[in-house]
Amino acid sequence: MFERLLKERLITGILMAAMAAVFLTCRAQGPPASLKQADTDYRAGVAALSRNDLNSALTDFEHAVQLAPAAWQAHSALGSVLVRLGRTDEGIRELEKALAIHPGDSSAELSLALGYEQGGHPAKALPYFAKVVAASHAEKHPLAVPVLASYARALAATGQVRTAIVRMKEALAHDPRNFELQDELGSLYAQMQDWPNARLAFSAAIQEKPDSAIAHLHLGLTLQAAQQAGALEELTKAHELAPRDAAIALELGKALASAGQDEQAASILQSAVELNPASTAADYQLGLVLERLSRLSEAIPLLQKAEAAHPDDAEILTNLGMALCQAQRTKEAVPPLQRAVALEPENVTAHQDLAVAYIQLSQLDDAIVQLRAALKLSPDAAQLHYNLGFALKMQDDWADAIPELEAAEKQNPSAPEPPYLLGVLYMQAGRYEDAERELSGSLKLRANNGDGWATLGSVYNKLDKLPEAVSALREAIRQSPAQADPHLTLAAVLAKQNQAAEATEERRKAAGLMRSHMNFQRAEVATNSANSLLTSGKIEEAVAGFREALSFDENYAEAHEGLAKALERQGKSIEAAAEREKATALQKPGPQ
Repeated sequence: MFERLLKERLITGILMAAMAAVFLTCRAQGPPASLKQADTDYRAGVAALSRNDLNSALTDFEHAVQLAPAAWQAHSALGSVLVRLGRTDEGIRELEKALAIHPGDSSAELSLALGYEQGGHPAKALPYFAKVVAASHAEKHPLAVPVLASYARALAATGQVRTAIVRMKEALAHDPRNFELQDELGSLYAQMQDWPNARLAFSAAIQEKPDSAIAHLHLGLTLQAAQQAGALEELTKAHELAPRDAAIALELGKALASAGQDEQAASILQSAVELNPASTAADYQLGLVLERLSRLSEAIPLLQKAEAAHPDDAEILTNLGMALCQAQRTKEAVPPLQRAVALEPENVTAHQDLAVAYIQLSQLDDAIVQLRAALKLSPDAAQLHYNLGFALKMQDDWADAIPELEAAEKQNPSAPEPPYLLGVLYMQAGRYEDAERELSGSLKLRANNGDGWATLGSVYNKLDKLPEAVSALREAIRQSPAQADPHLTLAAVLAKQNQAAEATEERRKAAGLMRSHMNFQRAEVATNSANSLLTSGKIEEAVAGFREALSFDENYAEAHEGLAKALERQGKSIEAAAEREKATALQKPGPQ
């Protein structure tokens, strides 16, 4: 950045005159031999700079400063070289010494302005840049492009983005094909959320350097912010150009997730985590994607890692809580959700998710408190009204539940859940005509609801609409063939229609289903007990337990699987293999 600057300031007639002044400045400091050597070292440093040999120039200027510590020219030259070498703090100290000795050194002022900006002290840089600009105008010579760009960065860093844009455009006017300056200009426009101009600048940068991954990244993020097409393509191109760049992988993964491409997002975000294991941002984004993919055992540790790094981030706490709820670890979910609510009392989602956790724990009073708090913040949220109505229904508070469900239905007429639950409540309250209307409306929105058809059949039966009841109940049986209740209700309807034989057949089917269900429950209990015995090392008792489970329900796959494990531990490999084969066959999905 500083090559042109130093050639202009250090290898010009001004610099040569400054060298001649070394003797005058330092005559009283030591023996003439030391001053002569300082002059020699200083001249050698200038010669090294002309060859762009910074290390030799550094050594020579250091010697000159040691021999003539009061020579501001030597401090100025040494400081400028240190700044160029990236030893910014050391360079700043030398330049400050030069200006303390000789406040009017314009070369030191310019180098110090650049050093302050480069070293992260933009506010300190601005007064010196102002002096440089004033001198430029007075002397009627343009500033070098690197100086203008550095000035623009200092202005932007201090919040003066509009002025920074003016300076950066001035730099580009002198060097219009500089893709880095085009990219920086685009970034300044992006800070102003001036997306059209940002897009133009980033596109110009790409035109100058098509293989610039960072320019493609910036253009992609700009298109994304402006909600314009092409964002994902630009981010993908950036990743193709720089596949080892963790930041680019993170942005591409986030964009894929936003586009609903979670499987692809998971792969890209996994690479971002591997490229930068310390990035909790990548951990968090990957955790969110895995949560949506129901890969909860992988998602939760990532979300916990993000929470540990950001314990006061309500969004992270809320998502961690919901992942734990989905994993049936609801007791663990409550503390992070409570902290989220405490951190952001006006966060509707945090209140709602905490209510969901309380409902899972049957803490209905606590859930209702959270839902009412959320509704104060968002009174027109249909889902909140529905959730509150559901919680009140679970408390058998029909009177308060019905208005909430009616509000939910009014605010979101396309949702099938509110009218279904209203229909159930109206039926329980004996309001059968209202129940018929709501249930019919719900089933028009979502016909695949066996319980809904069964309930509607019961309502039709109460209203003596017997043909309609038969039709609804047969649909319920078709959708839920393992349920006994629709058969019993259908039997009652058929009996009313004087179809005694058909009614008897339906009762027989219901009885068989109830026996099967009872046997299933017995098999489940026996299997759980046998698994506990197996875990405790009681192999014989476990085998007996699994066989007992299968005596209740020979098609219970978990019992076959458990028996296979127990037999294996007895050394009965062939019998174990046979049981495992049975379990596998029972677990295979049937024909669609």
